[in-house]
Amino acid sequence: MQNLTLLDGQKFQITLKRLCHQLIENHNDFSDSVIIGIQPRGPYLSNRIASELKQIIPNATINHGNLDITFYRDDFRRSDSPLLPNSTHIDFIIEGKKVILVDDVLWTGRTIRAAMDAMLAFGRPAKVELLVLVDRRYSRQLPVEPDYIGIQVDSISSQKVVVSWKEADAEDKVILISDNKK
Repeated sequence: MQNLTLLDGQKFQITLKRLCHQLIENHNDFSDSVIIGIQPRGPYLSNRIASELKQIIPNATINHGNLDITFYRDDFRRSDSPLLPNSTHIDFIIEGKKVILVDDVLWTGRTIRAAMDAMLAFGRPAKVELLVLVDRRYSRQLPVEPDYIGIQVDSISSQKVVVSWKEADAEDKVILISDNKK
């Protein structure tokens, strides 16, 4: 196996700050916007984004939460073992708001489709945007494109993108793993 580090250290932090400034350009004080991290790995990014936004615009109220999509996935019944859902924490109204869905990696688009279905249980937003740390281009199975992108990666299906978060994995890093079996 060959590992290639795509993002770490200061570049990782700069990428997060850039995403926050892009959000501020489009959402001003966030009075009509909410941020929702898609379980299981999106909340790491959404929490970081919300925290950074609070530092940049301290007087703003940044509503953010987490959304579980386990039973909205189109493949959830294909497992022989029982599913263990994650938690959903949305203690605000999304009806008529601009919703920013957040996930770490966009690959096929199926997770985002499931998140949009799950989100509708909480109301009908005025607009939905997508923020991802890593966009794996050329691998979509559904017509989903992010509005905010940390980095883009051109990868093949045998490769894997792994995002490590210091809260869970001791460091912030994005790695592309290639299996060299021939």
